[in-house]
Formats: sequence, structure tokens, C-alpha cells
Amino acid sequence: MQPRNARIGVSLLFFTNGALFANLVPRYPAIKAELGLTNTIYGVALAMFPLGALVSGLAAGLLVRRYRSSRVAVAGTIVTGIGVVAAGVSPTWVTLAASLFLAGAADSITDVAQNAHGLRVQRAYGRSILNSFHAVWSIGAVTGGVMGGAAAGFDIPLGIHLGTSTVLMSLIAVGCYFLMLPGPEPLSKTGELPTQSSVGPKVAVLSALVVIAVCGALVEDAGSSWAAVYLNGDLGAIPAVAALGFVALVGAQTVGRLLGDRLVDRFGQRAVARAGGTIAAVGMGAALAFPSVPGTIVGFAAAGFGVATLVPAAMSGADDLPGLRHGTGLAVVSWLMRIGFLVSPPIVGLVADTAGLRVGLIVVPLAGVLVVVLARALAGHAK
Repeated sequence: MQPRNARIGVSLLFFTNGALFANLVPRYPAIKAELGLTNTIYGVALAMFPLGALVSGLAAGLLVRRYRSSRVAVAGTIVTGIGVVAAGVSPTWVTLAASLFLAGAADSITDVAQNAHGLRVQRAYGRSILNSFHAVWSIGAVTGGVMGGAAAGFDIPLGIHLGTSTVLMSLIAVGCYFLMLPGPEPLSKTGELPTQSSVGPKVAVLSALVVIAVCGALVEDAGSSWAAVYLNGDLGAIPAVAALGFVALVGAQTVGRLLGDRLVDRFGQRAVARAGGTIAAVGMGAALAFPSVPGTIVGFAAAGFGVATLVPAAMSGADDLPGLRHGTGLAVVSWLMRIGFLVSPPIVGLVADTAGLRVGLIVVPLAGVLVVVLARALAGHAK
């Protein structure tokens, strides 16, 4: 019963992690208006979230090893919630920026810790279950977005809305702690530190896993940042229809993650990643080659489905690298993956300004091709 209870606990942690910050996103317009921020100042404040994540990311592995993944994940969830509430009630843009920095830093640490514990549970199960945790995260994000949208629609004060949602998610997280696996984290897969002769191959494999994770992050960001803009601005879709590009990507990604564990168990991480990269490259490539509103929506759905298992696969592969201290490979992949979210918008925007957004979105099929090439770094056997 212990692994089963731990799986429930980790699933609920992923849900709270997705829901916490998603509650804040629909309230951004109200915060911007309340503080009277210009677009530039507003953008600088929002950039503090990924900056905080990058600054704290590499400390996550050390914290997990010292205090256990279960404790760090729960504490990180609570601190993330504090940052979210503080952002909602900030009296100035400086406090808004500082609050988002805190939330981003705590979110990054929580992300590593909950994935580390999820991988412990996966090893106890003896089969792939990590994709299901990420699917629950997506469901949590949708739930949080709906909660935030409803609060905005009913004009509920920011402090009351975000305070209530944070208390609720924090209580769930604390309850999860009692369901999770006891004991400290394993030191490494082999109990030994890597020798000098083995460092080079490990760095090469870890680098490939980082690129695979960045490809998954890049495709996700392309959908959230540019799908509606491309459908509305370039293809003439009305706003309600243009929003379906992102909805299709996230929806298909959730389905892919729900199916991902069974596919990985049957065919192995490598084959699933190659098939997914091919689906993303062909689907989005065809949509860009023959532009239309329905075809583009389908293309974003194909991209979301194709990259659904990439981030969990890269995290699992990094955590399974022999000779590394527990949480080190996972922390590196999680940290560097966030660079994909940070650099993707300006890269696509720069290309779009010079050659058009249709050309800029070629990064999506290119990411799929890159995954096919680098998938060899993933486990090739089915469990």
C-alpha cells in the first residue's frame, strides 16, 4: 500500500503545483491596472518569475539530499503560495517583482523535489508512472486557471481569492507529506562517484537530455506565447477561435501524458520520443507549409501530443544516470530546461520581426527533428 499511497500523494502535489500559479495568471490584468504599470515595467516584473527559478534551480538537488524530497516539495509549495499571494496584493511594481522572484525560486525547487520523489515512487512500482504525474499537473493548471477566471469574473478581491486558494493548496500539500515514502534519498544509483574516465560520456548524455527537455519546453512556450497571435494576426481567426491553438496543444499534451506511461512501458523511452518528435515535426511542419486555421490548430495539437513525454523522459533519464548523487542530474535538467522558456519568446519574436511569424514558428518542427536525432540518449528498452 505504501507505493500506492505515495503515488496519490505525489499526484496531489503535482496538482497543487499546477493550480497555485495558474490562479494568479487570470488576475494579471487587474494587477497591472491596479498598479498603473506600463507594458515595459509590467514585462520586467513578470520576468522575475523565471529569473527566480534560474537562480534557485541548482540549489534544489542539495536541498533534496539534505532534507528529503518529500519535505522540500511540501515546503516549496507553501513558499510558492506565499509568493503568489504577495504578488496579488503588492502595492508597487517593486514588491510585485520581488514576490514573483520568490514564487519562481520556490516553484523551481518544488519542481525538482516533487519529480525526485515521483521517480522514487516509479522505481518502487518498477514501471513508468512519471508521465501520469505531469498529466495531473496539467489538470491542476487548468483547474487553477478556471478558479482564477471565475474569481476575476465575480470581481473577488485579489487578497481573498489568492489567499484562499493558497491556503487550500498548502493544506493539500501538507496532507500529501503523510502519504509519501519515508526515509532519506538514495545517494546514487551505484553508491559510487563517477571516475574521471566516465565523466565525458555522462556529460554528453546529460547534455543530450537537457536539449530534449529544452525542445519540449520550447514547443510548449511556442503554443502559449504565439499560437493565438499567429492564428489571429496571420491567419485572420477571430479571438475565440485563435485561442483554440493553445487549448489544442495543452489538451493533446495532457492526453499524451495520460497515455505515455503505457507506451513507455511497452516500447521504451527512446522509441516513444522518436515517434513523438516525428509527429510534432510532421504535424506542425505541414500546418506551416499549408497554412489554414483548422490545419494550424491540428498542427499545434500534434506538437503538444508529440512532446508530451519529453520532459518526464529527460528527467527520468537524468535521474537514472549511474554515479551521480541523487537529484543532481534531475536538478541540472530542470534548471537548464527553464532556459528554453526564457529564450524561446525572444528568438521566435526576433525571427518573426524579420521574416514573419510563420517562419519563426519553424522552431517547432525543428525541435521535433532534434528530438529524433538525440533520442538515443534515452533508455531504449521497454520495461
